[in-house]
Amino acid sequence: MIRLATAADLDAIVALHTEARATYYRGHVPDADFLGPEEVARSRAGWAAAVDRGAVLCAVRDGEVAGVAAYGQRDGLMHLTQLHVLPARWRAGVGAELHTACTDAWRAAGVTEARLEVFEKNERAQAFYATHGWTPDPENPRDGSHLVLRLTLAPETE
Repeated sequence: MIRLATAADLDAIVALHTEARATYYRGHVPDADFLGPEEVARSRAGWAAAVDRGAVLCAVRDGEVAGVAAYGQRDGLMHLTQLHVLPARWRAGVGAELHTACTDAWRAAGVTEARLEVFEKNERAQAFYATHGWTPDPENPRDGSHLVLRLTLAPETE
């Protein structure tokens, strides 16, 4: 089931985000950059603000938050700012279902293009996004240690 996140989900979202980030950052950046108390507090504040805006979707499986996605408009363009799945739930369709929920919401709102940034060492995520139609942004292919991807959305069909 996909649903809007609530404040009651915040602890689960932050724990999921921290665990997922550790899988692709570990060995590439210092642990404190994704596991340190300051970073976890910053993450929690960011997720709380996104939940308050109504910009976070949760995938719930067997009563637990198994995946989370956040998105919003910035500079006139839709951004998929986060999409994380509990590593124990990888390859079970959670990410694909969250992605579809995001793109369905975007199409319904008239969005025709979206952008995201993915850590350059996170090849698993890059493969996921390529499978879902994301391609390198020809105008702005990188942002620091992240690759910039774009998705062109076909209009909603009735």
